[in-house]
Amino acid sequence: QLQAYGGGLVQAGGSLRLSCAASGRTFSSYGMGWFRQAPGKEREFVAAISWSGGSTYYADSVKGRVTISRDNAKNTVYLQMNSLKPEDTAVYYCAADRQGRGSVWYYEYDYWGQGTQVTVSS
Repeated sequence: QLQAYGGGLVQAGGSLRLSCAASGRTFSSYGMGWFRQAPGKEREFVAAISWSGGSTYYADSVKGRVTISRDNAKNTVYLQMNSLKPEDTAVYYCAADRQGRGSVWYYEYDYWGQGTQVTVSS
């Protein structure tokens, strides 16, 4: 089970840190990803991290503004978002990949959290 939290309302240029807490003893073997979905748009990839944290991947739209990290001891993955823009407004979902690689493709994820709303005002 994945529980995403940390969303909220922030002004453009501000920062938020999203967290995704996982239950279960196998979290440390899973790749983790963050996706987002804005109203009327398809779900899109934001960032991913391998099971060890050794590999990270970012969408071009967030590269340089977003950092994904994980703490396997706490069964938690984080998404630090800086210099937020109104176009970052979306529901953000975390997902777990049993293969452990982390992936940019939503269909390679096995488990999904419920989502947390991020709203960036201009």
